[in-house]
Amino acid sequence: MDTAIKVAFATTDMVHVNQHFGSAKSFAVYAVNPEQAELMEAAQFGQLEQDGNEDKLSVKLQLLEGCSAVYCQAVGASAIKQILAQGIQPIKVHEGSTIQDLLNDLQAEMKAGPSSWLAKAINQHKGPDPQRFDEMEQEGWDE
Repeated sequence: MDTAIKVAFATTDMVHVNQHFGSAKSFAVYAVNPEQAELMEAAQFGQLEQDGNEDKLSVKLQLLEGCSAVYCQAVGASAIKQILAQGIQPIKVHEGSTIQDLLNDLQAEMKAGPSSWLAKAINQHKGPDPQRFDEMEQEGWDE
């Protein structure tokens, strides 16, 4: 899945997004493109409290490296800043949201025309357009 983006889900059962980002016990990380979604990694963190302790976030942020988004039930303001600083879009979902439904929605959005965060994520994984210099040459580029 060369053109896939990676997204993470805060989950305890690998079916529902049912965790607060900071106290999430586990994440499921998927590679997603318009046609398929594949589980890449499942990571567990053990019991973590919603206590304002920022140190526990660093392990989660390391896991999310390369992800375009993280889906969770809730996320604190400080964590949002850290997540966004890594170029990851935090997405808050309603209680009872299933990973499969969210993957289906994400794939439908990829096909229909992505939102701004998704378009940016897709473009980051595409690499530079090999035709970009042809356009410059046609415009009469001088050194």
